[in-house]
Amino acid sequence: MRLPATISTLLLLLTTTACWSATAKSQNAIDPSATTPPAGTETAATQTRSPADSRLWLENVEGEQALNWVRKQNARTSTRLQDDARYDSLLATAQTLYESDDRIPYGSYYGGFVWNFWQDNTFTHGLWRRASLTSYLTDNPEWEVIIDLDALAEKEAINWVWRGADCLAPKYDRCLITLSKGGSDAAVRREFSLSDRQFVPDGFETPEAKGSIAWVDENTVLVALATEPANTTNSGYPSVIYRWSRGSKLESAEIVLEGNTTDVGLWPVRLEDHGGTVQMMAAQAQTFYESTYWYLPSIGEPKTLPIPAKTSIETLYQGELVFSLAENWQAKNTTAIHPAGALVSINLPDFIDTGEISAVRTLYLPSPTESVGSIAATKSALLATVDNNVIGGLMAFDFTDGEWSKRAIPAPDNLTISLSSASREEDIAFINAEGFLTPDTLMLADTAKMTLRSIKTIPERFDSSGLIVEQIETRSPDGTVIPYFVVRHKNTALDGSTPTLLYAYGGFQVSMRPRYSGSLGKLWLENGGAYVLANIRGGGEFGPAWHQAGLKTQRQRIYDDLIAVAEDLSVKGLTSAEHLAVYGGSNGGLLTGVMYTQRPDLWQAVVSAVPLLDMLRYHKLLAGASWMGEYGDPDDPVEGAFLRGISPYHNVSATREYPEIFLYTSTKDDRVHPGHARKMSHLLETLGHDYLYFENIDGGHAAAANLSEYARRDAMLYVFLMQKLMPAPADK
Repeated sequence: MRLPATISTLLLLLTTTACWSATAKSQNAIDPSATTPPAGTETAATQTRSPADSRLWLENVEGEQALNWVRKQNARTSTRLQDDARYDSLLATAQTLYESDDRIPYGSYYGGFVWNFWQDNTFTHGLWRRASLTSYLTDNPEWEVIIDLDALAEKEAINWVWRGADCLAPKYDRCLITLSKGGSDAAVRREFSLSDRQFVPDGFETPEAKGSIAWVDENTVLVALATEPANTTNSGYPSVIYRWSRGSKLESAEIVLEGNTTDVGLWPVRLEDHGGTVQMMAAQAQTFYESTYWYLPSIGEPKTLPIPAKTSIETLYQGELVFSLAENWQAKNTTAIHPAGALVSINLPDFIDTGEISAVRTLYLPSPTESVGSIAATKSALLATVDNNVIGGLMAFDFTDGEWSKRAIPAPDNLTISLSSASREEDIAFINAEGFLTPDTLMLADTAKMTLRSIKTIPERFDSSGLIVEQIETRSPDGTVIPYFVVRHKNTALDGSTPTLLYAYGGFQVSMRPRYSGSLGKLWLENGGAYVLANIRGGGEFGPAWHQAGLKTQRQRIYDDLIAVAEDLSVKGLTSAEHLAVYGGSNGGLLTGVMYTQRPDLWQAVVSAVPLLDMLRYHKLLAGASWMGEYGDPDDPVEGAFLRGISPYHNVSATREYPEIFLYTSTKDDRVHPGHARKMSHLLETLGHDYLYFENIDGGHAAAANLSEYARRDAMLYVFLMQKLMPAPADK
């Protein structure tokens, strides 16, 4: 398990789901100075909101005044989009895509079973179920339902959203089930007995809170929960880890480790090696990218691991603690310098015995065009996905006689390769392959034989005949080469008239990779639209340096990259400002908000989903303080001045012309505060600019809690884009 994934996934479940969720998987050289206001430029409109903000009432998530405003906005937007003659057809199509029975039932393999969580039009909350591996490999697996979440939601009158199960090896009889009310990050954890098919009476059960829980053994867990100020950081995550024994009350649990309120958070993690050896650890994140890692012995004081702060611990394999570096590192008493991006290991038992690192071993050193992705261990191999120029590959590593060796596993060419699941008990892993025009294929990897074979695939969701994929490069103003993908019809007239949707993210070292989306294909590409995916800086496509180039006050580079792509699309004749829309979610919502304020001349439409937009108050709202390692500190004079200059909410002019923007969010999003989108929309309303606003009551950071809500979200999105880029009669 990658420790910082506990942290990084707190921000972005929406990084790719906005455009790609219908697959239903377990998920220019230009000079912008002429049109981009200089950083810090104030207009009459912005001056009225700094430092005082008259819209703070919209930050009251459940406040009646705020919700009344939301209801009026929802009614207005629904009327505009759902009364369009195209809406019903798009909704029905999206619903069919999301709920289709021929989706791949992705799952995790352990204890001799494949475990899957499934939703459809009958089971809207979902079923947690399992099938034997033999049955799973057939076309019609025999599923055994373990938990019917619809029945549970009805019984308890709570809109439960599934957040996963953690079953204790090697018996896998006791599981910790995580459930969210309406899709929020805050959740409850309940102990479940597989043999009894019920939640354990008087078993481990936590109150609703952000945090995590990890098995130590059958009668002990480590738990970190943000339930009160004494155990909560300024970011809203836990700051204390407790050891909780069966039969005792949570309030009496023993403190194992305490962090600081200024930390992002503190999380316990169970690492299990081959042979059943278990090591308990913790990640104390001082910032989003800098952590202190701890070894937590069953007896005695925690020990700090002497590894770099900018590190991602991946897994434990044959005693080797495997981690990736986001900074150059020279271990104590060694001479070798291990560069950022490298995948390395140390022997954990040696460290436990001596308190020192005896040796650092290199598994993989990526080239400048490569980046290491997900990592998982089977019985006889350590697997890793490795992208080269944003195209996927698969590597296997073996550790013998104190040395690592590697070999490539032949995988389909020119596709995105992802690790779906792996078993430490067997030589089995599930690998997924997909591309913009290539439907998902789930493959079974035999790591003893180093072979892959296809076991499941989805049928084509849209007509891809005549469509082509191009990977193109352009240059940002500082000379950096920026790649992007274009999906279009081969006969597209390069006269600037093609309706084009540009999607990007640009942050948190999250890579934007080619994905297959039935929703995008059926609702957009089949209707004549083109799609562009930009691999701008801030992401992880080319390793840590690609991400770090756009941190804090260097963030304008990210925005310049996307502007360069948009300009290049026009230069090459694919589209023009009258036919171009830009779309992003979460951090990508901030990105598109900046595009809206800095270069409104480039777009006919802008979509900003679950966005950050008020960059002077983001650190005071929900989990916002955790992201200062990415964006900077608004209270710092230098960083605050920069944030003031790029903050969308603070850079809207009363007199400038803007394209219409569609902002959507969720009341239940307890990660990125809905107040960002609310306040921006209210400002635009006040200034008389064209906008649409929609707020789903449930759904959390994905802005949807079930398949029907995902379908509605997509239908409204594409109606909006069609209204702006593919005009047609708007009335039913």
